[in-house]
Amino acid sequence: MAKGHYLMNRFAEQIEAEIVSNKRVGAYHHIVLSVGRIANNVRPGNFIAISVGGEGSSMVLRRAFAIYRAIGRDDGIGYIELVIAPHGNGSRWFTSLAQGEKVDLVGPLGTAFGIPTEPVRALLVGGGYGSAPLFGLSEVLKNRGCRVDMILGASSSNKIYAPLEGKRSVSSMTITTDDGSAGVRGRVTDVLSRIIDENQIEIVYSCGPMAMLEAITKITSEKNVMHQCSIEESMACGIGVCMTCVIPVKYSDGLIKMRRSCIDGPVMDGDNVVWDSNRKIPEGTWGS
Repeated sequence: MAKGHYLMNRFAEQIEAEIVSNKRVGAYHHIVLSVGRIANNVRPGNFIAISVGGEGSSMVLRRAFAIYRAIGRDDGIGYIELVIAPHGNGSRWFTSLAQGEKVDLVGPLGTAFGIPTEPVRALLVGGGYGSAPLFGLSEVLKNRGCRVDMILGASSSNKIYAPLEGKRSVSSMTITTDDGSAGVRGRVTDVLSRIIDENQIEIVYSCGPMAMLEAITKITSEKNVMHQCSIEESMACGIGVCMTCVIPVKYSDGLIKMRRSCIDGPVMDGDNVVWDSNRKIPEGTWGS
């Protein structure tokens, strides 16, 4: 099965990255950055932290963005692709940049998804633009001989990212939308149990809103299926300084510790996360 825990990335560098392209795709922006040799060290689940706002209006803390795909070459030329929803001030500023402009970037950061040492039946579950990192993961799993199925969910059809690419990269894909504008009306968890049973799924990988990850964990725990999830907790700096992304994590000895999702994550075992903490330190937490 999957290799043991995902050590913190040791290859992070700070560079000035040039924007190669910035295209609007539905509700999102697809941005390609020229990052040189950094691309060779990216693994599915990693992210980058960018200084946003420019010289005249820069924010104190960096903003974290999940990596959609990385393309590295032996000659040192490399690219990182991002899929961004322009919601906050930082992401709106970033998505407004044009080809040729440059950004201050640190990466790759965070932990990566554990990759099976032998072929298994894997299910990837993504919510909204959170599904983007799963496409690169799908390629790695297929190269390991795994069967890969996928569920993509969003509030409406225009927020499903790259459904055609998803269909090409997996054995089967199921789409769910809250409003029924595409695929099955409902949420990803409405079809999850059936797909796990029908396809004899051995491991679930997920990325998306915290409520979705919690709901997936409840189902995988009941079915005794391994679940690796990329935590979508708010990260204000991405490098473990600000402590805004701490979440309670329970270990095998029963001890609960507060962990930074940008350093100890974003990829974690779903069963280890204390989902019902409501951002409070649970009773019995080590050091509390």
